Amino acid sequence: MPADALVLATRNQGKLRELARILGDQVGLAGLDAFPGAPDVPETGATFEANALLKARAIAAYTKLPAVADDSGLCVDALNGMPGVLSARWAGQHGDDQANLDLVLAQVADVPEDRLGARFVCAAALVVPADGVAREWVVTGQVEGRLIRAPKGTGGFGYDPIFQPDGFTETTAEMTPEAKDAISHRGRAFRALAPFITAFI
Repeated sequence: MPADALVLATRNQGKLRELARILGDQVGLAGLDAFPGAPDVPETGATFEANALLKARAIAAYTKLPAVADDSGLCVDALNGMPGVLSARWAGQHGDDQANLDLVLAQVADVPEDRLGARFVCAAALVVPADGVAREWVVTGQVEGRLIRAPKGTGGFGYDPIFQPDGFTETTAEMTPEAKDAISHRGRAFRALAPFITAFI
């Protein structure tokens, strides 16, 4: 793999395609599937930024290549910012999207409409290994919106069917991938990180 390659610390092909669209052909990009034996890094941090850095540091150390990792989630005002970093395992089992979504809807069932504000937040980290101290950058992107009472749309994943971004009448699950990329928390975080990637790799 070329020295200017970048590893995205995920096996999620959607994330790989998204970052590839943002970077264009400026940097060679690979996911974890290209590195058999790469560790699955536990997200034990208390913040999105901490989790993103944990993963990027571990993958940069394993591959000896610059690594990008992200952590993201849904923050609901009426739930004091939760599920937050626990978004993927809010109902107890990691990655059970339907159970997580159902639990959030149940938890806000008695919340008035004017208190259903929420946001998607994503922290993206870049770690460039070095002989001395590795260089690190972390940026955050978010999209403000509100929850709706019942799921709408079949696109996206996670909480997309119940999240309506400010200024839109559709949920992020009803948007085209391109429209969602343009406003999404992950799209904003990756675009904010892109200048550091192209400058330092």
